[in-house]
Amino acid sequence: MNNNIDYAKQVLNKYNQEHLIQFYDELLESEKESLVSQILSIDFEQIFTLYDNSMKKEDFILDSISPLNHFEKNLFSYDEIQHYTNIGKNVLLSNSFAVVTMAGGQGTRLGYSGPKGTYELDLTPNKKSLFQIMCEDIKRMNFLYNTSVNWYIMTSDENDKQTKDFFEKHNCWGYPKDKIKFFTQGKLPIISVDKKLILQEPYLIKEASNGNGNVFNSMARHGILEDLEENNIKWVSFGGIDNVLLKNFDPLFLGLTIDKNFEVASKSIFKQLTLEKTAVYCKKYGKPSILDYDVINFELSELKDDNGFFLYREANILSHLMSINAIKKVSSQSLYFHRAFKKNTFINDEGMKQVPDKPNTFKFENFIFDAFSYFDDMLLLRVNPNEEFAPIKDFTGVYNPDSAKDKFENYWSNI
Repeated sequence: MNNNIDYAKQVLNKYNQEHLIQFYDELLESEKESLVSQILSIDFEQIFTLYDNSMKKEDFILDSISPLNHFEKNLFSYDEIQHYTNIGKNVLLSNSFAVVTMAGGQGTRLGYSGPKGTYELDLTPNKKSLFQIMCEDIKRMNFLYNTSVNWYIMTSDENDKQTKDFFEKHNCWGYPKDKIKFFTQGKLPIISVDKKLILQEPYLIKEASNGNGNVFNSMARHGILEDLEENNIKWVSFGGIDNVLLKNFDPLFLGLTIDKNFEVASKSIFKQLTLEKTAVYCKKYGKPSILDYDVINFELSELKDDNGFFLYREANILSHLMSINAIKKVSSQSLYFHRAFKKNTFINDEGMKQVPDKPNTFKFENFIFDAFSYFDDMLLLRVNPNEEFAPIKDFTGVYNPDSAKDKFENYWSNI
């Protein structure tokens, strides 16, 4: 143990982070071991490189972007719908399709303590958790196509045990337990604006999940890719836990992607307001990408083609489809890291928890759409938000539980 703490001190000294062991002598032996182990597991070079790079202003070059072509679901003819749907059905009937649900977050923005997937929506006549809603959607399609898809759920270290316990408590809502597999996403330390890692407890460095884009690396790291191949899975749907109208498998979407010979596909909705804070699809330097809302000005959002159609209004709804070969390709890549400015409670120099009154830290995360730039092109399908997009983001914003409940119940009352 002495050798380990000595080495840990050398590492901290190298990166000017000695404050992380300022309470070391006051800790229990088990806490000392845990803290030293955590220090030695952290890639300090990575986190400080991310910090330094994020401080460099990236100039937005208008000439670097171009529109990403899209299809519109409501413009397909009956024959086209039948054609694409039949192609997708064949994949489902051959048991070569799987679903990945990204559920690593907590319900903090909802004022809820626990994994976001365990949050209950006050539906009529009974409340249902987001996990139950997702499960029932998959079961419905299983019944329709006489199959039983493998369901992979990405959790985080923070909510993994609670999530698994929740599934056990509810007996997986009747879903075959051998068809459900959990895996955890990666994490990175939180870093303060003055380039210091912070303590969550005197014996614990604060870390956070590193974004839904880590799903590919995590699938490789936890043997999910091997499991997909062993089960002869050819196509995988990716979606977040918070969209209660997400179609986890859509034969038309799948069939269209296969028919048009793409390995990657996403659904979008039309961005209604010119300056709405929504990221939109585009091509950047000729590769599929996302255009962040903070670089979209009025003129860019209003740009139209010769036929009067908007060029940059396809908004991301976190509903993606990828072939197994595409997943394997990006699983070994290091995706771009985005920086987020957040408020985080920390242990101050007196050993007390301090709650900041404004953002005080940065976290770094990958987003799943960052993987699309590794492909020359992708399929984009615009769908109806009233049929496929009812997310729950926070308690008071546009995407709140009441709006999700209304859209969910309106949709199912008209089916």
